[in-house]
Amino acid sequence: MFLSKLFGDPVKRLLEKHKLTVDEINKLEPKFEVFSFEELRGASQKLKERFGEGESLDDLLPEAFALARESAKRTLGQRHYDVQLIGGIVLHQGKIAEMKTGEGKTLVATLPAYLNALTGRGVHVVTVNDYLARRDAVWMGQIHHALGLSVSCINHEASYLYDPSHRHAEAKGDVQDEHDAARDTLGGFKIVHEYLRPCSRKEAYAADVLYGTNNEFGFDYLRDNMAYGIDDIVQREHYYAIVDEVDSILIDEARTPLIISAPDEESTKMYEQFSKIVPRLAENADYNIDEKMRAVSLTDEGIGKIEKILGVDNIYDIGGAGLGLRYVHHLEQALRANVLFKLDRDYVVRNGEVIIVDEFTGRMMPGRRYSEGLHQAIEAKEGVRVQRESRTLASITFQNYFRLYGKLAGMTGTAQTSAEEFHKVYNLEVAVVPTNKPMIRDDKQDGIYKTDKGKFEALVREIKKNSEIGRPVLVGTISIEKNERLSAMLRREGIEHELLNAKNHEREASIIAQAGRPGAVTIATNMAGRGVDIILGGNPPLPDEAKKVREAGGLLVFGTERHEARRIDNQLRGRAGRQGDPGASQFLVSLEDDLMRIFGSEKIKGMMDLLGLPEDQPIENKMISRALEAAQSKIEGFHFDARKHVLEYDDVMNRHREVAYKMRRRIADGSELTKDKISRMFGDEIKKIVEFHTQSESFGEWNIEEIIEDAKAIFSLSKTDAETNLKFRRNLPLI
Repeated sequence: MFLSKLFGDPVKRLLEKHKLTVDEINKLEPKFEVFSFEELRGASQKLKERFGEGESLDDLLPEAFALARESAKRTLGQRHYDVQLIGGIVLHQGKIAEMKTGEGKTLVATLPAYLNALTGRGVHVVTVNDYLARRDAVWMGQIHHALGLSVSCINHEASYLYDPSHRHAEAKGDVQDEHDAARDTLGGFKIVHEYLRPCSRKEAYAADVLYGTNNEFGFDYLRDNMAYGIDDIVQREHYYAIVDEVDSILIDEARTPLIISAPDEESTKMYEQFSKIVPRLAENADYNIDEKMRAVSLTDEGIGKIEKILGVDNIYDIGGAGLGLRYVHHLEQALRANVLFKLDRDYVVRNGEVIIVDEFTGRMMPGRRYSEGLHQAIEAKEGVRVQRESRTLASITFQNYFRLYGKLAGMTGTAQTSAEEFHKVYNLEVAVVPTNKPMIRDDKQDGIYKTDKGKFEALVREIKKNSEIGRPVLVGTISIEKNERLSAMLRREGIEHELLNAKNHEREASIIAQAGRPGAVTIATNMAGRGVDIILGGNPPLPDEAKKVREAGGLLVFGTERHEARRIDNQLRGRAGRQGDPGASQFLVSLEDDLMRIFGSEKIKGMMDLLGLPEDQPIENKMISRALEAAQSKIEGFHFDARKHVLEYDDVMNRHREVAYKMRRRIADGSELTKDKISRMFGDEIKKIVEFHTQSESFGEWNIEEIIEDAKAIFSLSKTDAETNLKFRRNLPLI
């Protein structure tokens, strides 16, 4: 409050700062309204020419934004609001625009994307999943295409160019076919794949505007720097990126580096062996769990029990090429897999494969694997085929990948709680963009219950009561397990509902599209928290049904427990009350929830026992809600520190990576490719390895096994190749 009085309301300051620019854009609207499509395209070409002649993008901004707005009106039937123009200006300036749900972030991104694409250097729009990359390329691609820009998208297994002529090559001029209505009306959740023409990865990157996921951009960068020839490199320069759901990508995923790996030669038998041993251990006697740190440690009794099972005197000193260390490594990973990682919470098993579930989005992440043998330990635990361990060929963190861009911007509904991290790590400012209409959502106090059972029983009653009066209800759960448990309770009560989690994610679009219908009940994991827009009355909207829902109070959102990050809770709340609609949100928590249990709830439990409250009757207490938020803030700080340490480590690696990648790029384009130079580099490196391990004057003390291991690690050689190379080198003066 004091800071607001001292510096003024930041939202009002933002409005005042950009008012003149917005007025200038609005004055151009009548001029462009009378232009034909050909004239709009011609005006777009003139902007490109003016940039080439030396005018800055800031000078071109009013006309470019006015052109993009006119194109959106004609192709999508959507006109950018003034606040969306402000959002576009913020993004062009290389900042983060915090915009509430339903304020049209996807449409806003077209403004700076179009303006910056006029340079011909390429703009990357980063989304959280392949579905959204395809959707936005088809949906927003119409705006750019009408102005003469090329649009593409990259997915995990394919790349596409947006090409309206691809499915109706006979169509002339502005003639639309029957599918265009579906494309425009249902664009928010339906993909017309026929408008996406398959293309090469290189063609996709050559487009003016490219949509894709953070993973695909990052992996393409790593693959480019493993390419053997310049023709195999697909990415252009890293000029400008707009990151949608920026907090999810730059913060939530920042602890996990992108890794390209290859199978190792190590046998997988030990994983199966230790997977059978761990269930024989007892918690608190043989091992202890630290839930705050999400760690598990063996006790002396536990180590003794394992040594007895294995028939060894000292597991740490079994001897023979580090066998003891390998035993300890497999034991620790088996313990983590069996004790800390849970089926249908952290991962699912599909077609004999363990697939990680993203804790923040609730989505499956096929192709992503836990490192350091943890994934193999989980495979052994679940009784599926244990895949070989992998060795890292290339890696980079998202922090260091996105720092490659000359200009970086982002959008999200929840950035303020992480403003410090955005500034310190990425040098990004957060600007809160005002809503087009005042928000009237009612965020209720948390309902706090004694037990998990009581909480869910009360929740079922609330769902039934609200659904019967025609009010749509969305319930967010933090795991598939809780998701399915609530679904079973609703079925027993005869309450019709839709279930959404990672197991049926392919139905996500159609489920969310109808979640705003009168009386609809949708039970979802964190999947429903981001990138989805629940429209009252359904999508496409039916006016009569939308009116019924508004009269019933709008969408009601329940959270079944607090997440570790406040942003995730705020994302779920943000599904209700979009664009000035009525709506409400409430979190129902119990003393048995992880957050409450781990961070101390004995005092609260004592208070509830004293009051004699039944387990399904809540108390609503500001002090307890504040204590929960304080616990969340503490955890966020802990995770920030963890991400900072990952980044500090990767910063050291990054300096090496930059030197190596630059040299590799010069070799790939032929400017440094000399046989003598490469041979000399190999010789120098092998000499260093050998000299390090042969410092003793006694040949018997030389550790040839360690020389071979180092050669394997540095040159990515198999053991056989390393031995052959060293045998050959033994005849040279190096050894």
